[in-house]
Amino acid sequence: MARIPYVLVDAFAPAPGAGNRVGIVLDARGMTLEEMARVAGRLGEPETAFLTERRGTTFGVRFFTPSGEVEFSGHAAVALGLTLVRLGLAPEGVGRLYLHTPTEALPVEVVYEEGEPKKAWVRGPTPRFRDLPPFALLKEALEALGTNERYLHRGLPYGIAFTGLWSLFVPLVAPGVVDALEPEMPALLEVSRKLEVATVHAYAPMGPRSFYARDFAPLLGIPEDPVTGSANAALGALLARSGVVPRREGEVRLTIYQGHRLGNPGVVEVLVEYSPTGLPYAVKIGGEAAIVASGEL
Repeated sequence: MARIPYVLVDAFAPAPGAGNRVGIVLDARGMTLEEMARVAGRLGEPETAFLTERRGTTFGVRFFTPSGEVEFSGHAAVALGLTLVRLGLAPEGVGRLYLHTPTEALPVEVVYEEGEPKKAWVRGPTPRFRDLPPFALLKEALEALGTNERYLHRGLPYGIAFTGLWSLFVPLVAPGVVDALEPEMPALLEVSRKLEVATVHAYAPMGPRSFYARDFAPLLGIPEDPVTGSANAALGALLARSGVVPRREGEVRLTIYQGHRLGNPGVVEVLVEYSPTGLPYAVKIGGEAAIVASGEL
């Protein structure tokens, strides 16, 4: 296999050393899925994005975790959108890009500040929801996380939702409780398998429209994802669907803080749009990103 150029980017952070790191392979044309999986394993980041096609403002992309391909990676999509503009791989000054995965076309809006690309907004896959899991399984998840039902927030929704990956959402009473979690990974892996979810997402309120979260994904080979886009998008959809977050002008805006426990603090902005029937139908995630390094494999 020829030399493979890549860049490392910290998503949901304004500068290197925070947020969630993603590997981006800038030219994956001709690579097989097996080769992509091997490269993702060698880079060892929570997610790696592979640029498989480039035509103007349209880009083909595939996302991989250390354990294999995933349908969507929110933090990788944000990082990729900004990186394409900063490295001159997209037309100068472009305001909208399209990332084509095998299953979705993901619009990316690039926001500029003083002429420089500052932030990217990515519209994720359409949100979906499952029936509530049995409370006994929720208790099992709480125990695997290292807590119990005394610390369950009764005014916020628990449940299973999807915007690219299925996640179990566990509301807790305070950010300090979330930070104190010490999950037993084999038990959490077993719960994830029983519920058929990729991640377990614990969250707590910080204000009417702000939350603190941690995301655990042993099923994907990621004990803890520092700052996740897809799960926070699904959390936004779940909160909007439950009606516990104030709605303004037909939409809900949220800010979710994550990664502080790992020393990689990041900020994810979430925008949920409603259909005329009053149900959430589209979720966007936004944030900054910083290029950290480049190299070749």
